[in-house]
Amino acid sequence: MEDIAKDIAGKVLDQLGSLVYEELSSAWGVRSDLTKLECTVSAIEAVLLDAEANQVSGRGRSLWLGQLKDVLKEAENVLDEFQYRVRQKEVMKRCRSTCKKVRYYFSGYNPLVFRFEMAHKIKGVRKRLDDIAALKSQFNLAEQHDRKTTIHRREVTHSFVPSHVVGRDGDKQKITDFLKQQDANVPVSVIPIVGIGGLGKTALARLVYNDEWVVSNFQLRMWVCVYEDFNLERLIKKILKSAAETSKSAVGTLKSTLGTIDENLSAEQLESDLRETLKDKKFLLVLDDVWEEKHIKWFKLKDLLSERNNGSKIIVTTRNISVADAMGTVATHKLNGLSHEYCTSLFKKLAFKDGEGKNYPKLLEIGNEIVEKCKGSPLAVMTLASLLYLKVEEDEWKRVRDNEIWRLKQNDDDILPVLQLSYNHLPLHLKKCFVYCSLFPKDYEFDGSFLVQFWMAHGLLQSPNNENQELEDIGELYIKELMSRSLFQDVYLDATICYTFKMHDLVHDLALLIAKRECSVVTKESTLTTEVCHLSILESGQEVKTQLERLNKVQTIIFKIEQPMSILKAFISKFKYLRVLDLSNSSLEMLPNFIGTLKHLRYLDLSYNDKIKKLPNSICKLHNLQTLLLLGCNNLERLPKGIRDIISLRFFSVTTKHTCLLEKAVGCLDSLRFLLINDCKNLKCLFEGMKECLTYLRTLIVSKCPSLTSLSLSIKHLTALKTLGISDCKELSLMEMEGEDNQDLKLSLQNFIIWDLPKLEVLPQWLEGSTNTLQLLWIGKCEKLKALPECLPDLKSLHRLSIKKCPKLSSLPKGMEALTTLRQLEIEGCPDLSRKCTKEDSHKIAHVPYINLEGSGFTRAMKMASASTSYFLEEEEKGVEEFDISDIQ
Repeated sequence: MEDIAKDIAGKVLDQLGSLVYEELSSAWGVRSDLTKLECTVSAIEAVLLDAEANQVSGRGRSLWLGQLKDVLKEAENVLDEFQYRVRQKEVMKRCRSTCKKVRYYFSGYNPLVFRFEMAHKIKGVRKRLDDIAALKSQFNLAEQHDRKTTIHRREVTHSFVPSHVVGRDGDKQKITDFLKQQDANVPVSVIPIVGIGGLGKTALARLVYNDEWVVSNFQLRMWVCVYEDFNLERLIKKILKSAAETSKSAVGTLKSTLGTIDENLSAEQLESDLRETLKDKKFLLVLDDVWEEKHIKWFKLKDLLSERNNGSKIIVTTRNISVADAMGTVATHKLNGLSHEYCTSLFKKLAFKDGEGKNYPKLLEIGNEIVEKCKGSPLAVMTLASLLYLKVEEDEWKRVRDNEIWRLKQNDDDILPVLQLSYNHLPLHLKKCFVYCSLFPKDYEFDGSFLVQFWMAHGLLQSPNNENQELEDIGELYIKELMSRSLFQDVYLDATICYTFKMHDLVHDLALLIAKRECSVVTKESTLTTEVCHLSILESGQEVKTQLERLNKVQTIIFKIEQPMSILKAFISKFKYLRVLDLSNSSLEMLPNFIGTLKHLRYLDLSYNDKIKKLPNSICKLHNLQTLLLLGCNNLERLPKGIRDIISLRFFSVTTKHTCLLEKAVGCLDSLRFLLINDCKNLKCLFEGMKECLTYLRTLIVSKCPSLTSLSLSIKHLTALKTLGISDCKELSLMEMEGEDNQDLKLSLQNFIIWDLPKLEVLPQWLEGSTNTLQLLWIGKCEKLKALPECLPDLKSLHRLSIKKCPKLSSLPKGMEALTTLRQLEIEGCPDLSRKCTKEDSHKIAHVPYINLEGSGFTRAMKMASASTSYFLEEEEKGVEEFDISDIQ
């Protein structure tokens, strides 16, 4: 619990040390109280360092830490309210309307009242802290001052590598042989794969699932993660979603938001849809990580899947032999641990930069003993190897080998002790980020950008020491660090720049175990303690409502199932300290007006509420809001006029029926870093009359806006822009962004992606402003594009050039040999260009390590120099017919 208390103490000190503190002190005459509060919190944090170092334990200590945590949270909330008032004051300064100022004055803003109220709260918090701090002597604790945590950027050569699968060729062959068999007596054959956690059951199933023979011989492949939830209706929904995603992939599209299932369908409708989906198809279904032993539940699903005998197969992975006996129709495939030889090979690949460790014989000896303790578990080997990566001190390796945690008994379904060991070695800033991931369900596909915003909403990202480094950059470093330690895995990079990842189910179990006092997944059967602050709600009903009524300190609510409006109103209004509220896919018709009272709210997700027609004006009072997600709100008529008052907004995605997105909304654009505009059918322009704005914008994505004729942007002001993506905008030519003085233009663009712009004839000349920074240039489905820009050879940092479905392109510009940084060139659907590149222009691209020229039969793939390079090159898109750039989130 000292980790939690230290985390909160650190956040309080960061608040007190911010620039806001100076304004607070002088504006409301509370400098003395805030200074004393800072001293008290600093002393407490130093004591917590001693508690952690000396492993102080006992019931008294737990109670003391619990009280300390509560009062520190109260201090955090008080300071957060101060910050809200500062921003409210800033909004008032921008207001020209006297009436609006008067309304603010009588709505609780009155500075005289606020001064007395806040001074009273600070004194109360400080007194409680002083009283609790005085008790530290009971535990013989002293102050240790080591607060400043340096954010180390570990070299992540292998951090993006998909899970290493070694030593499973024989297992794969046996499963594949089973899939080739035809049993006339069994409608659908089922093979279970059984083994303890961490052996690689899921990895083996994936190997089979993606095998070339399997892909070509099964018309439909579906992958469903079951875990402890064998609810028939939810399982059918998962199967239908997987079938929809697989079908979409089969026609060549990238990952999408399609394939969603109506949550209100009855059981009969779901069963009918499943029969229709599987009709006349030979399918392969993988049910991953099944726990349910009750035969009757399985028989109900099996009946739905077994209406025809056409060679369809089911693979089940489970840790429980009873599950295998209940579900299998053939002999169970028991997965054993990897041999010591394979485990050692895997360990060396991940623990040493050269993959061999030849220069460290003593470390190899210690590593061999560590591998022996892993007992054939690939997950254990990967996690420990990642923990020791680039560490060359023998003592550090010995501490891992000799740790007491190895003595814990491990049952078949226990969390591997090695995972706890890996968590214990995390720095505090990564521990808290890791624990918050427990709020998301098992097998959840994390999107890097959204997870960073989620962490940011809770103040988990340390303020950067480098003034040029954004919080978003800090979050990306955290993700890569957790990847490098194998706590995130299954990294997927789409054909452009977006990446996703998952947590192994055992790693997720670990996060749940550590987070149980703070975070909870809520079902009808769950039991919540009053300490819980962060909730992910999976079910509805009176049982859930009763549990929530006992809580009052909630900061996070993620609704994973639609709730009645009465429950939403009751608990949104009750939990006044909310920082994250996820109401996505809720079929809301309106948002409660009191949403504007949530002063602490940083993250609001209303995505895919297609019944919402308008947002209440009160939403504009959310001056602390950093993330607002309105993607898929297809009936949203317009944004509120006062949206400019959301002055802290950094991340914004939107779908609307309005013709002009933001009119005179400069305020909410001043802090914007990410903007996604998708599926706005009526949109004609983006920012009418606001050319000199968006100076902090780093990512701009515009997709599926068929009426859009103008971005109304001045490129010279977008000096921070790193990614620009535009797709499926039939009337957009980008010419309105020309006509400016592009001479000496300095931009920071790294990724430029355009797709399906039928009116585009030439690429904009302002690309010359990014000659030193552009790394990815992706051009596709631009039928009128006749030539590539002459400045193309001047792009000194270009790593990847992809040109697809631009039939009028016939040649590359002169000087392509100068593109010495180009690592990957793809040309598809450009017959003249492909032909010329294989013949008279081949010398222009002879230096490029990886080339794919469709239709020419000419493909050259380089031997990957490093694992990280292989990751970025391995996800080559195949035959894309439709490109949905809105997936880049």
